[in-house]
Amino acid sequence: MTDEPTPLALPDAEVAQDWVEARARDGLAAAAAVVAVLREEPPAATLDLLRAWDEVARQLSNVAAVASLLANVHPLEPVRTACEAAEQQVDRFVTELRQDRRLYEVFAGADPVGLDPVAARLLDKTLEDFRRAGVDRDDQTRARLAAINERLTAVGQEIGRTIRDDVRTVRVPPERLAGMPQDWLDARAADDDGLVTVTTDYPDAVPARMFAHDADVRRRVTVAFLERGWPANDALLHELFELRAELATLVGYPDWASYDADVKMIGDGPAIPAFIDRIAEAAAAPMARDLELLLERYRRDVPDAAAIDTADSLYYEELVRQERHDVDAQQVRAYFDFERVRQGLLDVTGRLFGLSYEPVPDAAVWHEDVTAYDVVRDGARIGRIYLDLHPREGKYKHAAQFTLADGLAGRQLAEGVLVCNFSRGLMEHDHVVTLFHEFGHLVHHVLAGGGEWTRFSGVATEWDFVEAPSQMLEEWAWDAEVLQTFAVSADGTPIPADLVERMRAADDFGKGYHARTQMFYAAMSYWFHTDRPADLTDAMRTLQARYSPFPYIEGTHMFASFGHLAGYSSAYYTYMWSLVIAKDLFSAFDPDDLFEPAVAGRYRDRVLAPGGSRDAADLVADFLGRPYTFDAYAAWLAR
Repeated sequence: MTDEPTPLALPDAEVAQDWVEARARDGLAAAAAVVAVLREEPPAATLDLLRAWDEVARQLSNVAAVASLLANVHPLEPVRTACEAAEQQVDRFVTELRQDRRLYEVFAGADPVGLDPVAARLLDKTLEDFRRAGVDRDDQTRARLAAINERLTAVGQEIGRTIRDDVRTVRVPPERLAGMPQDWLDARAADDDGLVTVTTDYPDAVPARMFAHDADVRRRVTVAFLERGWPANDALLHELFELRAELATLVGYPDWASYDADVKMIGDGPAIPAFIDRIAEAAAAPMARDLELLLERYRRDVPDAAAIDTADSLYYEELVRQERHDVDAQQVRAYFDFERVRQGLLDVTGRLFGLSYEPVPDAAVWHEDVTAYDVVRDGARIGRIYLDLHPREGKYKHAAQFTLADGLAGRQLAEGVLVCNFSRGLMEHDHVVTLFHEFGHLVHHVLAGGGEWTRFSGVATEWDFVEAPSQMLEEWAWDAEVLQTFAVSADGTPIPADLVERMRAADDFGKGYHARTQMFYAAMSYWFHTDRPADLTDAMRTLQARYSPFPYIEGTHMFASFGHLAGYSSAYYTYMWSLVIAKDLFSAFDPDDLFEPAVAGRYRDRVLAPGGSRDAADLVADFLGRPYTFDAYAAWLAR
């Protein structure tokens, strides 16, 4: 009987900085020791060579994963800073490895005969990494590439830090907050000046923009939200785009988008704007239909208005849903108490994927808000998850899954972290959907943690597929029978099925212009990287006019807080690309029995569990029995 891998023992706050620094030092040293042997006395057998290389990857992943997580969530700034330094060290080391000609020659000379398909894939991917890093370039070019990579890491961190720390506020008298949910008001007392502070954190800003009757309050909060990161990130983004373009051209690509797309499902850069325009065209008619309804309602309050912008769109969208579909978001949120939603999420995904979640109350965590669970399947622990779901100072401002450790069969337990910023009380249903979405990444990470290779562990598929499983899991947050298992009012009444049906109809309202808004964001991410405009604000305005249903708000600079420009780079199109696939994946499920074991098990085992060991298109075809198509998405958008 082999010993079960044990979870990582996280440090107490007072020793966290020393622990992070020691972990980085020891992990890098262990990786360097293996690399030294590979350079001078590489194993003769290709499989042994790959296993040694995988140990290098494991050591580096273990350093980078912890550093990335704690840099974004730890409450102590010195710890966050130490983690950013550790990330830089790992990135520097990885660049050195991929530009090492001696190592490249070792792998280029390795005999693939006899390797199983996954090991052969690892060898191919490793050689591809070397080539994309410029291993075949001259010494001067490789040195410049190394400097670019190091600076890119630092710039990306600074952009993220700026967004994370730039929390803006609007202070208003309580009487100007009419329309806000009572529990929201109860949680925010007026200060000594008699004013209530509304921050740009999501639990403050989103309800204020949806529910506040005072148009000036909505506009002030919206403008503050759109101004996060400005002006500091303007210069940093310019530098980021220039560095990425230089890197791409130095290794033989025409631009960054082509370099980035080469390892994604989409294949090449020019296919990105073609996809953006295809979605924009498909969404044109639904957008026009719903936008006219939105404007009609807006003009009842603002006669002769030519357009509505994002300072008012959420509020009037909510009014349309109330009046046309009899859906009041404040009534709906009464069914979604945070504690019940969190437990409901665990119950639903446990049933769907054949898992159970066992609380670990004595687990070491970085903040008292964090809860830990062991993930158990067929009586065996297969992972550990941490849920960090409420906002606080210095914490990552959006919603994401972070890796803590990559799962490796018999060697290392899969551990992941869900980082969100939700209310502690009642939740908007949109936030419930977001929670299901992000948990989709987390369960994907754990279920794909049973393979042999670090490179393919967890959410390691092509980047334009990773959102598809999460987007599909959102469907369970829209099913009445599923919701009734945890969505109950204060008196214990489950959410009515007819209300859920109306919620679905109301959610369909606006999907055309929401799709166009996403294409506006995708166009920014692509064209900012290919055109590298001198004036990002002006370029944003041009793209907003072309794709977005909502006009630009003068004096705002939304791109400065659009963190995906650093993370997704030129590939923000991937959210919609993944949604096309997600709609097709969901078509295999019976809407009258979303937990049907055969379908759910096949999806778990053929799409999620393989991780990155096969191309995403092959995983999908294996599950569906055919290649994925645009049809399900087009039908959903048109209805």
